[in-house]
Amino acid sequence: MLDADFFRRWMTATAASVEREADRLTALDSPIGDADHGSNLRRGFAAVTATLEKEAPDTPGGVLTLAGRQLISTVGGASGPLYGTLLRRTGKALGDASEVSEADFAAAFRTGIEAVTTLGGAAPGDKTMVDALLPAVDALGDGFAAARTAAEEGAVATTPLQARKGRASYLGERSIGHQDPGATSSALLVAALAEANGD
Repeated sequence: MLDADFFRRWMTATAASVEREADRLTALDSPIGDADHGSNLRRGFAAVTATLEKEAPDTPGGVLTLAGRQLISTVGGASGPLYGTLLRRTGKALGDASEVSEADFAAAFRTGIEAVTTLGGAAPGDKTMVDALLPAVDALGDGFAAARTAAEEGAVATTPLQARKGRASYLGERSIGHQDPGATSSALLVAALAEANGD
């Protein structure tokens, strides 16, 4: 069973990973976006960990709802609302339970991802974070390590795609050949999930 501490570890691990990879995320964003993806997420997840240190929700849903709210209020561009919606909707789907099973989490995470697809209008193959998140949630039944692998493979698989959503879509064919920064940061989020679980 997964408790509030597990989800706090997930957010802390994500913040550390984003801090390490921020320059790479920004470099990926540079040719096809605003060159601010890494710095925006670094600021956002640093704020999440600071908030979770001050306020310590005692349920998994409470941790993720608070984290999502913080991202929406802290991060500019598209990534704040998208990541914020992902975590907040996942948290709301988990409800008030003090512990949740991995299956409960997988179902709630899928609800969060569906909210992201609705908000951004993205489908698989559009070269967005969805290309990492959907394979990850599909693999969650086989464990967190399997989800991490699926997300990483999904992110890499965005490289040959032409962007159909977001800022990169304005570039048309010039977006081909660049790994999507949102899918890459989503893979970091899923990898941090496996790290929080000790996988």
